[in-house]
Amino acid sequence: MIALKFLYLFISIFVLVKSADYFTESAEKIGLYLKLPPFVVGITIVSIGTSLPEFVTSIFAILDKQSEIVAANVIGSNIANIFLVLGVSAIASKGLLTEHDIMKVDLPILAASAFMLYICLQDGSFDYKEGLLSLFGITAYMVYAGKSRTNSFENIKIEKLELKTPITLIISTILVNFSAKYTVINVVDISRLLHISTGAIAASAVAVGTSLPELMVSLNAAKKGNFEMSIGNVIGSNIFNTFGIMGAASLVGKVAVDKGTLTLSLPVMILATLLIVFSLQNKAMSKWIGYIFIIFYTLYIMKLFS
Repeated sequence: MIALKFLYLFISIFVLVKSADYFTESAEKIGLYLKLPPFVVGITIVSIGTSLPEFVTSIFAILDKQSEIVAANVIGSNIANIFLVLGVSAIASKGLLTEHDIMKVDLPILAASAFMLYICLQDGSFDYKEGLLSLFGITAYMVYAGKSRTNSFENIKIEKLELKTPITLIISTILVNFSAKYTVINVVDISRLLHISTGAIAASAVAVGTSLPELMVSLNAAKKGNFEMSIGNVIGSNIFNTFGIMGAASLVGKVAVDKGTLTLSLPVMILATLLIVFSLQNKAMSKWIGYIFIIFYTLYIMKLFS
């Protein structure tokens, strides 16, 4: 039984890796055609597409009266995006670099979204009023991102956008999310067969599983030298997770937060957010910071299961 689950896991991860590659290529082409900077492509098209697993998981959790999974999934995914996704991307590409002025708006909004979530969850829940405020925040950020065009594209010849490019984007998005979904299912099943607690699963296996699209897309982008998309994907995904997913989920039903998420995961998310803001002040992240991020993530997972 466990051997069969591992086989399913391998197949779903293989599909995830290949579809993420096609997703990155088509997103880049569409972004260039729309005259959007690579960083903006990362925080809009790519980040929303790769955050769909978190969104779908959270909505189904609310409908199944398991709202504690929503906050655990969002917070755990944000931690994984920073420590795991950026960490692995920085190590694989021997450092990340962006020319986009992320200290002007993007990183402050990322920090603001994290601290807002921290404050809102102190009473143990996240209601629709806080959700509406969050949805206003993500809407304002996306409007800003959409207007963040650059004149550097004026001298670049934009080729005609082929019909297969948006079709590839749509199909690859579907495959990324379905393969991520089945990766999560198999990881959770394996964890249960091995008698791992469900609370730890929600904050680790589910969170990591729903962050796999961000990992694959960011890693592929970084390997191809598109560091701005890699960084933008993580920043945009975290902002979308906090504002968009928590906001949308709260309109379906009140989101509760369990004690473990409140006392461990939430403070770790704040720490991770502060570290990424500090690390990217000079618009660059060395591979050594990547190693430190991986160490932090390893310690966090160990603490979850201790």
